[in-house]
Amino acid sequence: FYFFDSLQDQFDNLEKHTQWGIDVLEKYIKFVKERTEIELSYAKQLRNLSKKYQPKKNSKEEEEYRYTSTRAFLATLNEMNDYAGQHEVISENMTSLITGELTRYVQELKQERKSHFHDGRKAQQHIETCWKQLEASKRRFERDCKEADRAQQYFEKMDADINVTKADVEKARQQAQLRHQMAEDSKAEYSSTLQKFNSEQHEHYYTHIPNIFQKIQEMEERRIVRIGESMKTFAEVDRQVIPIIGKCLDEITKAAESVDHKNDSQMVIEAFKSGFEPPGDVDFEDFTQPMKRTVSESSLSNSRGDGKSEPKFGSKSKGKLWPFIKKNKLMSLLTSPHQPPPPPPASASPSAVPNGPQSPKQQKEPLSHRFNEFMTSKPKIHCFRSLKRGGAGPEDFSNLPPEQRRKKLQQKVDELNRDIQKEMDSRDALTKMKDVYIKNPQMGDAASVDHRLAELGQNIEKLRLEVQKFEGWLAEVEGRLPARTEQPRRQSGVYEAQNASGVNSCAQDRESPDGSYTEEQSQETEMKVPATDFDDEFDDEEPLPTIGTCKALYTFEGQNEGTISVAEGEMLYVIEEDKGDGWTRIRRNEDEEGYVPTSYVEVYLDKNAKGA
Repeated sequence: FYFFDSLQDQFDNLEKHTQWGIDVLEKYIKFVKERTEIELSYAKQLRNLSKKYQPKKNSKEEEEYRYTSTRAFLATLNEMNDYAGQHEVISENMTSLITGELTRYVQELKQERKSHFHDGRKAQQHIETCWKQLEASKRRFERDCKEADRAQQYFEKMDADINVTKADVEKARQQAQLRHQMAEDSKAEYSSTLQKFNSEQHEHYYTHIPNIFQKIQEMEERRIVRIGESMKTFAEVDRQVIPIIGKCLDEITKAAESVDHKNDSQMVIEAFKSGFEPPGDVDFEDFTQPMKRTVSESSLSNSRGDGKSEPKFGSKSKGKLWPFIKKNKLMSLLTSPHQPPPPPPASASPSAVPNGPQSPKQQKEPLSHRFNEFMTSKPKIHCFRSLKRGGAGPEDFSNLPPEQRRKKLQQKVDELNRDIQKEMDSRDALTKMKDVYIKNPQMGDAASVDHRLAELGQNIEKLRLEVQKFEGWLAEVEGRLPARTEQPRRQSGVYEAQNASGVNSCAQDRESPDGSYTEEQSQETEMKVPATDFDDEFDDEEPLPTIGTCKALYTFEGQNEGTISVAEGEMLYVIEEDKGDGWTRIRRNEDEEGYVPTSYVEVYLDKNAKGA
């Protein structure tokens, strides 16, 4: 029994150890599984990061990715997407090569371990059973021997007793022989059982148990080898993607090296150059004559009769003006209307009226008149509003600078040509289909495509007309711009006022051949600039203070730009006195102000204004 107990202890120890080995294997499987989850999560976060910073389609961001620096950043985002894909590969390979394989192996290992220990317990139970049989045979032999001895002693006692009958002696002798025979049989059985047990015991300790232990040892060694191979695979999976990850990093480095600051700067220049030419020099305007006048009513009337208009602006670049000047600068340039004031109704000419000024002698229009023309010309209103508001511009892009307009027109022509090509391809396909229907009527009705062919023909004709229209505008713009081979120069004027093309331009020269100002009748009915379209740019400008009052001597119908209508006898405020050109600036209320002929009003200046 000592050997059996010792063997049982060994089986218990082996069972505990092999179970610990399976637990280690399952722990490693769990570790690898968590690693794959981390790789998947990392790859997902990288993809989301790359997607977050990808340019949105049909947005301004997509246009910004034409620069080398932003293209390099886009390449980095794409490579990071591929980088994330390699981490997904790591997760997939670890799942299939390690986690999946080890999980199946653990199940097989548990079954094998269970089988080996079952065989060991079965062998142990068998040898214990043999031992019990031997012990039972031994006890039976011992008992039979004792019974045979007692029967022999009883026979001998009966045989020696003279008082016992012969029959009793014979009966005792037979009983003794029977017991001896049973003892012999028990002896033979015990001997046979003993031999059998010894054979089974030898087989058990030298064959069955060693084989079972050997199988358990091999199972445990395979488990150890398998977990080592899994750890090696764990490293190999990472090593396999290192070259691809290295290529991703090389591509990022290559994209970074492709950044060209000179190219990006040139693209910015090409994108925003206007094509305007710088404005000409501004001529000197002499204000010393009106400054020398004595500010008094008597001297005012004398200066009105004798004063002559001082020279105005005579810029060589007539009609060119930078449109983006603040109001405080523009308002300082605004003067009285360009043409001389009309004579009073009772006078034959301005010189017949004591207060009537002489007509200006200069033929060059001042800068203020050009700005007034810029503000009242219909095409200019549209262009300026488009520049200011950022709304939809005219069809010919005349609201844009020449170079930008040329690019837009060229893009439009290319787009229309692509549309024409698509329509022509569709027409060719339908024509082929119609030919097939004509040759094989059973496939379809040839007349069914006629309507569609007619529609395509009309569409193509419309698109061709559009192309001709935009090509005409493009030819006009390219005719204005400097030669493309020359270094492009930025033009600072709004539009060329002296261009003879006459196509929708944001500036039109409205001077007569002799240089004097002419006002077309149609200008009276043209739309004027709403206050909300332009004046809101200068809401912070303070109104001019009043310097006196005046009384209208005659009725004046202000029909020209900058003038105001007054009725005879009407009292108004004076905000700017006559500066020698025959016009006085007055105000009716906060919203109505303008110029009237000085000879049409009687001016009463304030004393404070005189002192000043």
